[in-house]
Amino acid sequence: MNTEKPYSTPLPGTCATRQSGCRRRFRTDSVRLWILSFATFALLAACSEIKEEAIPPGSQVLALGDSLTEGVGVTREEAWPNLLAGRTGWVVTNGGESGDTSGGALRRLPSLLEQHAPVLVLVTLGGNDMLRHIPQQETIANLEKIIALIREHGAKPVLLATPQPSIAGAVFQNLSAPDFYRAVAKQQQVPLIEDAIAEILSDPQLKVDQLHPNAAGHTLLTGNIYEELKAIGYVR
Repeated sequence: MNTEKPYSTPLPGTCATRQSGCRRRFRTDSVRLWILSFATFALLAACSEIKEEAIPPGSQVLALGDSLTEGVGVTREEAWPNLLAGRTGWVVTNGGESGDTSGGALRRLPSLLEQHAPVLVLVTLGGNDMLRHIPQQETIANLEKIIALIREHGAKPVLLATPQPSIAGAVFQNLSAPDFYRAVAKQQQVPLIEDAIAEILSDPQLKVDQLHPNAAGHTLLTGNIYEELKAIGYVR
């Protein structure tokens, strides 16, 4: 006698049909999840590429800083603020003052903002704070107040990092900015040009002394700053 059971199609609602349906739903859900993940990634990538609005030629720009901005060791015309003006068409005011600290610049800033009404302020401070061993938290607080004051006057700030004074860095031609610049930039949501100055001051051929670029150094520094501002979106 043949004891084999005849093959039969699973009836709706049986375990076999439920498993088949579950597999189909699992595949569908997996595809939907993949599509959603891809779309989210694409959206985040697009947002990360959003740039600032370009600043047109003729706009007022303030370079706030110390001797690195003022141009100690070179003529005023050879200093990077003047060279940047030539490359961008902006009217760049050299607000550098030799020996100035972040605290001193903070005190000078209100009158500079009132006088020049800039749309952009390039802040290059902190070097003299480090040389004078001013507490780092004081420097950070001053930079945050400077950034806030710039914004209160309707201008946009950009922070330029000054390298940490270092004998080893000078000897091995590898100066770098301290981490607090990155922390301030992140906390205040402000663009940071981190390596432009350190790159120049790491090369003895580009310095008039241990602390200041020569004319060639200012020319290359201008190019570094220009490219960074272009990446930010302020230059087209």
